[in-house]
Amino acid sequence: MPVIGLTGSFGSGKTTVAEMFRRRGARIIDADAIARQLVEPGSPALQEIVDLLGQPILQPDGRLNRAAVAERVFADESLRQRLNAILHPRIRAIEEEQLAQWRNEPLVVLSVPLLLENRMEHLVDCVVVVAVDEAVRAERLRRRDGLTDAQIAARLKAQMPQEEKIARADYVIYNSGSLEETERQVEELVRRIGSDK
Repeated sequence: MPVIGLTGSFGSGKTTVAEMFRRRGARIIDADAIARQLVEPGSPALQEIVDLLGQPILQPDGRLNRAAVAERVFADESLRQRLNAILHPRIRAIEEEQLAQWRNEPLVVLSVPLLLENRMEHLVDCVVVVAVDEAVRAERLRRRDGLTDAQIAARLKAQMPQEEKIARADYVIYNSGSLEETERQVEELVRRIGSDK
């Protein structure tokens, strides 16, 4: 089975592109979705995060306040590393379990924001980077998440620069234009990968 490693910097549109692959029959293994499941109320991971960051990072209903966590960990590198130590091994275990489960599927997409940073290329057959113009990224994130330029910069600083990701990619999907333009690139990529088998 071809396994695509899908990645890109914060705000590049990985989730949108993963959904385009899903509509073309791909199985999606989504690190962000796995992370959200791992921190459901009552989970061991959530308790460890509360022990690390304190009760104020919980919402009144007991769910994790992701914005509050981001505000703390992107301002403190050691906290971010300790949070990653709680989550990343658990996420990786589920990713590897799902990869084994879907080994015979026609197309699998492993969508991981830190795929290259975490040296996960060996798990995939090719790396696809979603890239976006910086001005477009900033506008989308301000509109979608209400983030300031400083908050966007802090999150990007914690990741490999987009240019380096592009240089290490097997394929690049440029996501600065219309959804239709992005769809065309995904369609073309699925065709190419299918014909390479």
